[in-house]
Amino acid sequence: MSDLHYVSATEALAMFRDKELSPTELLDAVIERAETVEPAINAFAETRFDEALTAAKAAEARYRRGEPIGPLDGLPVAVKEEAPIAGQRNTLGSIPLRDVVATETAAFVQRIIDAGGIVHARTTTPEFSSAPVTWSKLWGVTRNPWNPEYSPGGSSGGSAASLAVGSTTLATGSDIGGSIRIPSSFCGVVGFKPPYGRVPEVPPFNLDHYCHEGPIARTVADCALLENVIAGPHASDVASIRPKLEIPARLEAIAGLRIALSPDLGCYNVDADVAANTMAAADRLRDAGASVQEVSLPWDLETITKTVDIHFAMIFGASMKDVFNKHPDQLTSYVRRLVMDSGQVSKDDFYAGLMQEAAIYAPLGELLQEYDALICPTFAVPALPAEYDPGDLLEVNGRPVEHWLDVLMTLPFNIASRCPVLSVPSGLSRDGVPTGLAVVGRTYDDVTAFRVAAAHEERLPWLTGSGPRPIL
Repeated sequence: MSDLHYVSATEALAMFRDKELSPTELLDAVIERAETVEPAINAFAETRFDEALTAAKAAEARYRRGEPIGPLDGLPVAVKEEAPIAGQRNTLGSIPLRDVVATETAAFVQRIIDAGGIVHARTTTPEFSSAPVTWSKLWGVTRNPWNPEYSPGGSSGGSAASLAVGSTTLATGSDIGGSIRIPSSFCGVVGFKPPYGRVPEVPPFNLDHYCHEGPIARTVADCALLENVIAGPHASDVASIRPKLEIPARLEAIAGLRIALSPDLGCYNVDADVAANTMAAADRLRDAGASVQEVSLPWDLETITKTVDIHFAMIFGASMKDVFNKHPDQLTSYVRRLVMDSGQVSKDDFYAGLMQEAAIYAPLGELLQEYDALICPTFAVPALPAEYDPGDLLEVNGRPVEHWLDVLMTLPFNIASRCPVLSVPSGLSRDGVPTGLAVVGRTYDDVTAFRVAAAHEERLPWLTGSGPRPIL
């Protein structure tokens, strides 16, 4: 296979079982691809190719015996560097932490390893995973393989870029403001923000209801495969949900489902290409037999932005304060601004923010009583410039954006954190970068969200078969 590095995880597993492909052959192809594209993309913070090849040979021997150890056995998995793995660096993309080595492994990563996944690389992030783009003083700039002038998004930018370019088969991400869905949209891959508590998280962020660990992949089926491995209750996380939910391998058709369509969520200025691709996606779902109706939400950007600013200040900004106090000059401009802005938020603001969160969810909750799912653009613009600094001037449809958060259409669904959300590709923009469609489910109804995403993917294949591919 000339494009072996693009084989899907589910296809690879079937080929492993049938002895048509070995884990070593797949990993060799993925490594060769990484060595070709990494100078241009910079998706990997660290590679572990030698030990990965040793693990692939062991997996190959198990398949010869007919004894794979788990549902990911032999698959290359790129793990976001933010997640700790014992004995590996855990720098969070920050120069002051460049020598930190993790002493424990995150529960969800351990599940990947126990299932036979081979961690061949750690992926780049912005510093402290705190920006919608991926660049840092420690790792430099990560670029979008569809158009290197643009960012792959953030904060799981390295994960999404590596999937899009074929230097991994599966990848992990985390999402506190869109950090799975934004890169998935920018890079034309599939990302899932599970509902809060579905996947165990490392303390103290397991207690932050905006925070989610989740899978990123090239297909909906691959995304479900990885989600089924990492999801489920864990003794280390009091917020993890019982019982474990499994996404079925065979998803029911969506004929008869009622789907709400909001092209702008009631308040976002959406790029014309993004809007057009969203409407085309709605037509595909109608072709699949669903009833898709345009709806309006009574949201306003000022309230959403203020609510998120309060939450980020009280938890996210506070988590960086100690490093900021000791090493302010070594930190990126966006981290410095976030910490300084967090000092303006009070305990009274925190209470007001909780009330605003409830007010934001209320109309969405009512909408999802009537409809089985909501679809909308993942992000208001196709992509951000590769070296964009949050706070720089942005324009959408020729109009300036008042606040950099005002293009993050992901934020309402971190506020409404119990809603599962998938981002799937919806088309290409005029600049050659993909756009994304968000599929939002009712609280904890992951399966319906996957059904809708799969129905759309069936009608718009991406990175597989005859689907579009990046220029690199």
